[in-house]
Amino acid sequence: MTASEKNIVLQGSELKQHYEVSQGPFKPKGVVKALDGVDFKVEAGKTLAVVGESGCGKSTLARQLTMIETPTAGRIEFNGKNLLTLTGEDKKEARERIQIIFQNPYGSLNPRKKIGQILEEPLVINSEMNPASRKERALYLLEKVGLKHEHYDRYPHMFSGGQRQRIAIARGLMMNPKVVVADEPVSALDVSVQAQVLNLMMDIQKEFGLAYIFISHDLSVVEHIADEVMVMYLGRVVEQGPTHEIFSQPKHPYTRALLSSTPRINPEQRIEKIRLPGELPSPMNPPLGCAFHGRCQYANDRCKHATPELVEDDKGTLIRCFGYDEGRLDYLNE
Repeated sequence: MTASEKNIVLQGSELKQHYEVSQGPFKPKGVVKALDGVDFKVEAGKTLAVVGESGCGKSTLARQLTMIETPTAGRIEFNGKNLLTLTGEDKKEARERIQIIFQNPYGSLNPRKKIGQILEEPLVINSEMNPASRKERALYLLEKVGLKHEHYDRYPHMFSGGQRQRIAIARGLMMNPKVVVADEPVSALDVSVQAQVLNLMMDIQKEFGLAYIFISHDLSVVEHIADEVMVMYLGRVVEQGPTHEIFSQPKHPYTRALLSSTPRINPEQRIEKIRLPGELPSPMNPPLGCAFHGRCQYANDRCKHATPELVEDDKGTLIRCFGYDEGRLDYLNE
């Protein structure tokens, strides 16, 4: 076992999430494949970013990892143990060690409770700490996220969006987690506040050695915080690799299209705007072959009838694309 493998705290194998949905009276039920075979690994102190359009399966993956939903198939391992088979105290401990930060700081904090109550609630439910110890930890974490002790007795409506998200981060740290799943944690914030919250998350990660699963559709945010990027399309990974490789030379046509809409300061890193025709296909009725072929200018007959597998290049990037295999992607030769 390599040093890198020893540091892996959370990994998923062939994760699927299929939902049966009604299509109307006298019709058979349909199946929505929100996730359709996803693999990943994340190390302690590292950040794996999961990106893609709405409907690609990002938030479904977040719910699986935090045990809000049980996968239809697959395996999730936390510190070498399969989360899906844990029971009793082992399952309770795993829930405590994997926490989530939600997208909307205006909706994730109970408006009827003071900040101190909100922060201490996980400890009230899951620990035997006395009130004095709970308050001490709440004040300690308020200070860590850049807030003051007097904020302990205030209500959520008395704070700005950025301050509320800092409170949500503090709440996520109350149980001393090893993994934090951040589901679009800065998308509801002003751009100037986003940078402050991102820098705070990076400082906290460094201090506590946390592993982050950072879910976002904003690639400029991802470039700032992630060590590795996983690009998803219609419930599947289409490209995955180190952040600098994904951003410097995206190989999948979908990744390249996403990056073309991301503002870049360096002119050499800019990609001419790529407009994808059509819309994301329905996960209940996905196209045959490569799911992206209907929007891809490089697609051929093989793409329409066969499903590509993930292949690894010499830089450690995984790509799911026949065009890459066959050398049809002209931009890779520029």
